[in-house]
Amino acid sequence: MSRKCDCDTVESAFRKRVDGGMNNLTKFQINRPAQEVFEAFVDPEKIGNFWFSSSSARWEEGKSIMLFYDIYNAEVGITVHEIEVNKRIVFQWAGEENTVTITLNELDKATTIIEVNEEGFQENDPALLQKMIDNKEGWVYVLSCLKGYLEHGINTLREGLVK
Repeated sequence: MSRKCDCDTVESAFRKRVDGGMNNLTKFQINRPAQEVFEAFVDPEKIGNFWFSSSSARWEEGKSIMLFYDIYNAEVGITVHEIEVNKRIVFQWAGEENTVTITLNELDKATTIIEVNEEGFQENDPALLQKMIDNKEGWVYVLSCLKGYLEHGINTLREGLVK
């Protein structure tokens, strides 16, 4: 029995409002303490092991940071709005309305649930569905690379994505 995709239903699911805005939530379990997960993002030496090649400085509240992706000769800016050590990071992409909240929920000393919630998608954007799919794909990929790095020491996954 084949199932047909009801695109209107799928699109309405993506358009679901949370806290009055459009968002995309991605969750992963990382088998490491929250402190290690937190440091992987905020430490300019560690971020290159799973996401961008490097960052211009340690992530701290109120700082503007440049993130560099050497293999693509690309860079992007962020502004860090909030830091709660080992628990939460909130930043905004430069030149965009989207805000990212990374929440770390330590279940025990060896297990952390990471939640990445990106907000700011515009409901009336004709490209909304594709933007949200790309965004979800991106965060799943970043968190997969993070898991490989922190749990198994693999730091070459980030360069494998081909579009």
